[in-house]
Amino acid sequence: MSSFSIFDIAGSAMNAQSLRLNLVASNISNANSVSGSAEEAYKSRQPVFAAELKGVMNKQDAASKVQVLGVVENQAPPVMEYAPNHPMADKTGYIYKSNVNTVEEMANMMSASRSYQNNVEVLNTAKQLILQTLKMGQ
Repeated sequence: MSSFSIFDIAGSAMNAQSLRLNLVASNISNANSVSGSAEEAYKSRQPVFAAELKGVMNKQDAASKVQVLGVVENQAPPVMEYAPNHPMADKTGYIYKSNVNTVEEMANMMSASRSYQNNVEVLNTAKQLILQTLKMGQ
């Protein structure tokens, strides 16, 4: 494994956590959105990650990057609220709110932010180690 692959690994992890933070922001901003039907109600979105293992079997490159497989929507039903005077109420008088759990999203935000910060520290440490190694040759 090349000593420079740490930059690829940490960079892919930072990209993944950046996507996670963007999805959290989208979920929180739509937490109080209202719709006139269950199908149109905003659904919480979460990223799906996987470790991308290349060359582990042939022992040439054992670096494992973070791969974003996609984004999935939470399939929990929206919150129904009886509000017959609301302009978006359906025929039965119900409005449909998003299924976003703001407490869960705040925890996701803190976790993603700390993971991003940890990867920044990994990059800074690797950079400092490479610089110190180069200074040894002077």
